[in-house]
Amino acid sequence: MTHAPRLPLIAGLPMAVTAGLAIPVQGRINGALGARLNDGIAAAVVSFTTGLILMVLVSLVLPRGRRGLGQILPALRERRFPPYYAAAGVIGAVFVFAQSFTVGLLGVALFTVATVTGQTLSGLLVDRLGIGPAGKKSVTGIRVLGTVLTIAAVAWAVSPRFGGAGGAGGSGAEPGQLLLPVLLPVIAGFLMSFQQAMNGMATVHYGTPIAATLVNFISGAIVLWLAWLIKLAVAGAGNALPQEWWYYLGGPMGCAFIGLGALLVRSLGVLVTGLGMIAGQLLGSLGLDLVLPTPGTIVALPTVLGTILTLGAIVLATLPWPRGALKR
Repeated sequence: MTHAPRLPLIAGLPMAVTAGLAIPVQGRINGALGARLNDGIAAAVVSFTTGLILMVLVSLVLPRGRRGLGQILPALRERRFPPYYAAAGVIGAVFVFAQSFTVGLLGVALFTVATVTGQTLSGLLVDRLGIGPAGKKSVTGIRVLGTVLTIAAVAWAVSPRFGGAGGAGGSGAEPGQLLLPVLLPVIAGFLMSFQQAMNGMATVHYGTPIAATLVNFISGAIVLWLAWLIKLAVAGAGNALPQEWWYYLGGPMGCAFIGLGALLVRSLGVLVTGLGMIAGQLLGSLGLDLVLPTPGTIVALPTVLGTILTLGAIVLATLPWPRGALKR
Protein backbone atom coordinates (compact mmCIF):
# COMPACT_ATOMS: atom_id res chain seq x y z
CA MET A 1 0.00 0.00 0.00
CA THR A 2 1.26 3.48 -0.85
CA HIS A 3 1.05 6.03 1.96
CA ALA A 4 0.92 9.36 0.15
CA PRO A 5 0.88 12.50 2.31
CA ARG A 6 -2.55 13.89 3.03
CA LEU A 7 -3.47 17.25 1.56
CA PRO A 8 -4.43 20.04 3.96
CA LEU A 9 -7.94 21.44 3.61
CA ILE A 10 -6.65 24.76 2.28
CA ALA A 11 -5.06 22.93 -0.69
CA GLY A 12 -7.55 20.10 -1.20
CA LEU A 13 -10.79 22.11 -1.20
CA PRO A 14 -9.79 24.36 -4.15
CA MET A 15 -8.83 21.20 -6.06
CA ALA A 16 -12.29 19.76 -5.38
CA VAL A 17 -13.86 22.98 -6.64
CA THR A 18 -11.71 22.76 -9.78
CA ALA A 19 -12.82 19.16 -10.35
CA GLY A 20 -16.45 20.24 -10.00
CA LEU A 21 -16.03 22.76 -12.81
CA ALA A 22 -15.89 19.85 -15.26
CA ILE A 23 -19.30 18.45 -14.24
CA PRO A 24 -21.59 21.08 -15.84
CA VAL A 25 -19.44 21.07 -18.97
CA GLN A 26 -19.82 17.30 -19.20
CA GLY A 27 -23.55 17.59 -18.50
CA ARG A 28 -24.03 20.18 -21.26
CA ILE A 29 -22.08 18.03 -23.73
CA ASN A 30 -23.72 14.70 -22.87
CA GLY A 31 -27.19 16.21 -22.78
CA ALA A 32 -26.67 17.76 -26.21
CA LEU A 33 -25.23 14.52 -27.57
CA GLY A 34 -28.17 12.52 -26.21
CA ALA A 35 -30.60 14.89 -27.94
CA ARG A 36 -28.58 14.82 -31.18
CA LEU A 37 -28.46 11.01 -31.24
CA ASN A 38 -32.02 10.66 -29.89
CA ASP A 39 -30.50 7.97 -27.69
CA GLY A 40 -29.37 8.61 -24.10
CA ILE A 41 -27.67 5.22 -23.79
CA ALA A 42 -25.65 5.77 -26.97
CA ALA A 43 -24.53 9.19 -25.70
CA ALA A 44 -23.37 7.62 -22.44
CA VAL A 45 -21.52 4.93 -24.40
CA VAL A 46 -19.72 7.58 -26.45
CA SER A 47 -18.77 9.51 -23.30
CA PHE A 48 -17.42 6.47 -21.46
CA THR A 49 -15.63 5.07 -24.51
CA THR A 50 -13.75 8.31 -25.21
CA GLY A 51 -12.86 8.54 -21.52
CA LEU A 52 -11.63 4.94 -21.53
CA ILE A 53 -9.42 5.55 -24.58
CA LEU A 54 -7.89 8.59 -22.89
CA MET A 55 -7.24 6.72 -19.64
CA VAL A 56 -5.61 3.79 -21.47
CA LEU A 57 -3.25 6.23 -23.21
CA VAL A 58 -2.45 8.06 -19.95
CA SER A 59 -1.84 4.75 -18.15
CA LEU A 60 0.57 3.56 -20.84
CA VAL A 61 2.45 6.82 -21.38
CA LEU A 62 3.00 8.10 -17.83
CA PRO A 63 5.42 6.18 -15.53
CA ARG A 64 3.00 6.54 -12.59
CA GLY A 65 0.23 5.18 -14.81
CA ARG A 66 2.30 2.13 -15.72
CA ARG A 67 3.11 1.49 -12.05
CA GLY A 68 -0.57 1.73 -11.24
CA LEU A 69 -1.40 -0.76 -13.99
CA GLY A 70 0.97 -3.22 -12.38
CA GLN A 71 -0.86 -2.92 -9.05
CA ILE A 72 -4.44 -3.47 -10.26
CA LEU A 73 -4.46 -7.27 -10.54
CA PRO A 74 -2.36 -7.90 -7.39
CA ALA A 75 -4.62 -5.59 -5.35
CA LEU A 76 -7.74 -7.40 -6.57
CA ARG A 77 -6.21 -10.86 -6.25
CA GLU A 78 -4.98 -10.21 -2.69
CA ARG A 79 -8.32 -8.58 -1.74
CA ARG A 80 -6.64 -5.51 -0.33
CA PHE A 81 -10.12 -3.92 -0.48
CA PRO A 82 -13.56 -5.41 -1.25
CA PRO A 83 -13.49 -6.67 -4.86
CA TYR A 84 -16.80 -5.01 -5.70
CA TYR A 85 -15.05 -1.63 -5.31
CA ALA A 86 -13.67 -2.30 -8.80
CA ALA A 87 -17.24 -1.94 -10.08
CA ALA A 88 -17.47 1.70 -8.93
CA GLY A 89 -17.48 2.67 -12.59
CA VAL A 90 -21.02 1.28 -12.85
CA ILE A 91 -22.10 4.21 -10.66
CA GLY A 92 -20.35 6.56 -13.06
CA ALA A 93 -22.23 4.90 -15.90
CA VAL A 94 -25.53 5.55 -14.10
CA PHE A 95 -24.58 9.22 -13.61
CA VAL A 96 -23.58 9.74 -17.25
CA PHE A 97 -26.73 7.98 -18.43
CA ALA A 98 -28.78 10.24 -16.13
CA GLN A 99 -27.10 13.27 -17.73
CA SER A 100 -27.70 12.06 -21.27
CA PHE A 101 -31.29 10.98 -20.66
CA THR A 102 -32.68 13.63 -18.31
CA VAL A 103 -30.84 16.95 -18.87
CA GLY A 104 -32.78 17.53 -22.08
CA LEU A 105 -36.05 16.66 -20.32
CA LEU A 106 -35.53 18.34 -16.94
CA GLY A 107 -33.13 21.12 -17.83
CA VAL A 108 -29.81 21.77 -16.12
CA ALA A 109 -31.50 23.49 -13.16
CA LEU A 110 -33.68 20.64 -11.96
CA PHE A 111 -30.98 18.08 -12.79
CA THR A 112 -28.49 20.02 -10.63
CA VAL A 113 -30.81 20.26 -7.62
CA ALA A 114 -31.67 16.55 -7.89
CA THR A 115 -28.05 15.36 -8.03
CA VAL A 116 -26.86 17.78 -5.34
CA THR A 117 -29.61 16.64 -2.98
CA GLY A 118 -28.67 12.99 -3.42
CA GLN A 119 -24.94 13.61 -3.20
CA THR A 120 -24.93 15.78 -0.08
CA LEU A 121 -27.19 13.43 1.87
CA SER A 122 -25.14 10.37 0.97
CA GLY A 123 -21.90 12.23 1.73
CA LEU A 124 -22.93 12.43 5.38
CA LEU A 125 -23.84 8.74 5.40
CA VAL A 126 -20.66 7.53 3.71
CA ASP A 127 -18.43 9.56 6.06
CA ARG A 128 -20.35 8.26 9.08
CA LEU A 129 -19.96 4.64 7.89
CA GLY A 130 -16.25 5.15 7.20
CA ILE A 131 -16.36 3.52 3.77
CA GLY A 132 -13.68 5.77 2.28
CA PRO A 133 -9.94 5.94 3.02
CA ALA A 134 -10.37 8.91 5.37
CA GLY A 135 -12.18 6.63 7.84
CA LYS A 136 -15.20 7.53 9.96
CA LYS A 137 -16.07 11.18 10.41
CA SER A 138 -18.51 12.38 13.03
CA VAL A 139 -21.90 13.70 11.96
CA THR A 140 -22.02 17.05 13.75
CA GLY A 141 -24.80 19.59 13.83
CA ILE A 142 -22.54 22.01 11.93
CA ARG A 143 -22.01 19.51 9.11
CA VAL A 144 -25.73 18.76 8.92
CA LEU A 145 -26.55 22.48 8.89
CA GLY A 146 -23.99 23.11 6.16
CA THR A 147 -25.43 20.25 4.11
CA VAL A 148 -29.01 21.52 4.41
CA LEU A 149 -27.94 25.08 3.57
CA THR A 150 -26.03 23.80 0.54
CA ILE A 151 -29.14 22.09 -0.88
CA ALA A 152 -31.27 25.17 -0.19
CA ALA A 153 -28.68 27.52 -1.72
CA VAL A 154 -28.36 25.41 -4.88
CA ALA A 155 -32.16 25.37 -5.24
CA TRP A 156 -32.21 29.17 -4.88
CA ALA A 157 -29.38 29.62 -7.37
CA VAL A 158 -31.19 27.68 -10.10
CA SER A 159 -34.71 28.87 -9.18
CA PRO A 160 -34.94 31.50 -11.96
CA ARG A 161 -34.88 28.68 -14.51
CA PHE A 162 -37.87 26.89 -12.98
CA GLY A 163 -40.38 29.52 -13.98
CA GLY A 164 -39.37 29.83 -17.62
CA ALA A 165 -41.68 29.12 -20.49
CA GLY A 166 -42.31 25.53 -21.15
CA GLY A 167 -42.06 24.27 -17.60
CA ALA A 168 -39.00 22.86 -15.93
CA GLY A 169 -36.02 23.00 -18.14
CA GLY A 170 -38.15 24.28 -20.97
CA SER A 171 -39.48 20.78 -21.62
CA GLY A 172 -43.16 21.66 -21.49
CA ALA A 173 -43.85 18.74 -19.14
CA GLU A 174 -46.22 18.96 -16.19
CA PRO A 175 -44.59 18.67 -12.73
CA GLY A 176 -46.24 15.29 -12.13
CA GLN A 177 -44.73 13.92 -15.32
CA LEU A 178 -41.27 14.90 -14.12
CA LEU A 179 -41.43 12.91 -10.87
CA LEU A 180 -39.96 9.67 -12.21
CA PRO A 181 -37.31 11.39 -14.39
CA VAL A 182 -36.21 13.42 -11.35
CA LEU A 183 -35.64 10.24 -9.32
CA LEU A 184 -32.90 9.08 -11.71
CA PRO A 185 -30.50 12.02 -11.04
CA VAL A 186 -31.35 11.89 -7.32
CA ILE A 187 -30.30 8.22 -7.24
CA ALA A 188 -27.26 8.95 -9.41
CA GLY A 189 -26.21 11.78 -7.09
CA PHE A 190 -26.77 9.62 -4.00
CA LEU A 191 -24.52 6.91 -5.42
CA MET A 192 -21.75 9.35 -6.35
CA SER A 193 -20.53 9.61 -2.76
CA PHE A 194 -20.16 5.83 -2.61
CA GLN A 195 -18.25 5.92 -5.91
CA GLN A 196 -15.85 8.54 -4.56
CA ALA A 197 -15.26 6.53 -1.38
CA MET A 198 -14.64 3.30 -3.32
CA ASN A 199 -12.32 5.05 -5.77
CA GLY A 200 -10.43 6.70 -2.93
CA MET A 201 -9.84 3.37 -1.22
CA ALA A 202 -8.71 1.79 -4.50
CA THR A 203 -6.35 4.72 -5.14
CA VAL A 204 -4.58 4.11 -1.82
CA HIS A 205 -3.85 0.50 -2.82
CA TYR A 206 -3.07 1.11 -6.50
CA GLY A 207 -0.79 3.99 -5.54
CA THR A 208 -2.33 6.41 -8.05
CA PRO A 209 -5.76 7.77 -9.02
CA ILE A 210 -4.87 7.03 -12.65
CA ALA A 211 -5.37 3.30 -12.13
CA ALA A 212 -8.58 3.82 -10.14
CA THR A 213 -9.98 6.05 -12.89
CA LEU A 214 -9.02 3.53 -15.58
CA VAL A 215 -10.79 0.69 -13.74
CA ASN A 216 -13.84 2.95 -13.40
CA PHE A 217 -14.03 3.52 -17.12
CA ILE A 218 -13.51 -0.17 -17.89
CA SER A 219 -16.39 -1.36 -15.69
CA GLY A 220 -18.67 1.50 -16.68
CA ALA A 221 -18.00 1.06 -20.40
CA ILE A 222 -18.74 -2.66 -20.21
CA VAL A 223 -22.13 -2.05 -18.58
CA LEU A 224 -23.07 0.73 -21.00
CA TRP A 225 -22.03 -1.23 -24.10
CA LEU A 226 -24.12 -4.21 -22.95
CA ALA A 227 -27.10 -1.93 -22.29
CA TRP A 228 -26.73 -0.27 -25.70
CA LEU A 229 -26.46 -3.61 -27.54
CA ILE A 230 -29.68 -4.76 -25.86
CA LYS A 231 -31.36 -1.48 -26.80
CA LEU A 232 -30.05 -1.84 -30.35
CA ALA A 233 -31.58 -5.32 -30.67
CA VAL A 234 -34.93 -4.18 -29.26
CA ALA A 235 -35.43 -0.68 -30.61
CA GLY A 236 -32.75 -0.16 -33.24
CA ALA A 237 -30.11 2.54 -33.53
CA GLY A 238 -30.65 6.26 -33.06
CA ASN A 239 -29.19 8.99 -35.24
CA ALA A 240 -25.69 8.93 -36.71
CA LEU A 241 -22.72 10.22 -34.71
CA PRO A 242 -22.14 13.96 -35.17
CA GLN A 243 -19.04 15.32 -36.85
CA GLU A 244 -18.49 18.21 -34.44
CA TRP A 245 -15.47 17.45 -32.24
CA TRP A 246 -16.83 18.99 -29.06
CA TYR A 247 -19.51 16.30 -28.70
CA TYR A 248 -16.70 13.91 -27.72
CA LEU A 249 -15.28 15.89 -24.78
CA GLY A 250 -17.66 14.45 -22.18
CA GLY A 251 -15.39 11.49 -21.49
CA PRO A 252 -12.27 13.59 -20.81
CA MET A 253 -14.33 15.80 -18.49
CA GLY A 254 -15.31 12.65 -16.58
CA CYS A 255 -11.65 11.61 -16.32
CA ALA A 256 -10.89 14.94 -14.65
CA PHE A 257 -13.49 14.87 -11.88
CA ILE A 258 -13.34 11.11 -11.22
CA GLY A 259 -9.54 11.16 -10.94
CA LEU A 260 -9.39 14.23 -8.71
CA GLY A 261 -12.24 12.93 -6.58
CA ALA A 262 -10.42 9.63 -6.04
CA LEU A 263 -7.30 11.54 -5.01
CA LEU A 264 -9.03 13.95 -2.62
CA VAL A 265 -11.38 11.75 -0.57
CA ARG A 266 -8.47 10.31 1.45
CA SER A 267 -7.57 13.77 2.70
CA LEU A 268 -10.91 15.59 2.80
CA GLY A 269 -13.46 12.85 3.33
CA VAL A 270 -16.39 12.16 1.04
CA LEU A 271 -18.71 14.94 2.22
CA VAL A 272 -16.18 17.77 1.95
CA THR A 273 -14.93 16.51 -1.43
CA GLY A 274 -18.51 16.36 -2.66
CA LEU A 275 -19.34 19.83 -1.34
CA GLY A 276 -16.26 21.28 -3.01
CA MET A 277 -17.30 19.71 -6.30
CA ILE A 278 -20.81 21.13 -5.86
CA ALA A 279 -19.29 24.61 -5.49
CA GLY A 280 -17.33 24.06 -8.69
CA GLN A 281 -20.45 22.72 -10.39
CA LEU A 282 -22.41 25.88 -9.58
CA LEU A 283 -19.56 28.20 -10.55
CA GLY A 284 -19.08 26.28 -13.80
CA SER A 285 -22.80 26.40 -14.57
CA LEU A 286 -22.86 30.15 -13.93
CA GLY A 287 -19.82 30.63 -16.17
CA LEU A 288 -21.39 28.56 -18.96
CA ASP A 289 -24.62 30.54 -18.75
CA LEU A 290 -22.70 33.81 -19.00
CA VAL A 291 -20.24 32.82 -21.74
CA LEU A 292 -22.14 30.18 -23.75
CA PRO A 293 -25.83 30.62 -22.91
CA THR A 294 -28.41 28.23 -24.32
CA PRO A 295 -31.90 29.35 -25.44
CA GLY A 296 -33.99 30.30 -22.40
CA THR A 297 -30.96 30.77 -20.12
CA ILE A 298 -31.60 33.14 -17.22
CA VAL A 299 -28.83 34.65 -15.08
CA ALA A 300 -30.75 36.56 -12.42
CA LEU A 301 -29.84 37.96 -9.01
CA PRO A 302 -30.89 34.74 -7.17
CA THR A 303 -28.49 32.80 -9.40
CA VAL A 304 -25.53 34.88 -8.26
CA LEU A 305 -26.62 35.19 -4.61
CA GLY A 306 -27.51 31.49 -4.39
CA THR A 307 -24.06 30.59 -5.70
CA ILE A 308 -22.43 32.85 -3.07
CA LEU A 309 -24.62 31.34 -0.33
CA THR A 310 -23.61 27.86 -1.49
CA LEU A 311 -19.95 28.76 -1.07
CA GLY A 312 -20.70 30.09 2.41
CA ALA A 313 -22.58 26.91 3.36
CA ILE A 314 -19.67 24.78 2.19
CA VAL A 315 -17.24 26.85 4.27
CA LEU A 316 -19.57 26.36 7.27
CA ALA A 317 -19.57 22.58 6.76
CA THR A 318 -15.83 22.24 6.19
CA LEU A 319 -14.17 24.52 8.75
CA PRO A 320 -12.52 22.70 11.69
CA TRP A 321 -15.04 23.73 14.33
CA PRO A 322 -14.44 22.80 18.00
CA ARG A 323 -14.99 19.08 18.57
CA GLY A 324 -18.07 19.57 20.74
CA ALA A 325 -19.85 22.11 18.54
CA LEU A 326 -23.43 20.92 18.05
CA LYS A 327 -22.23 17.32 17.94
CA ARG A 328 -24.97 14.74 17.48
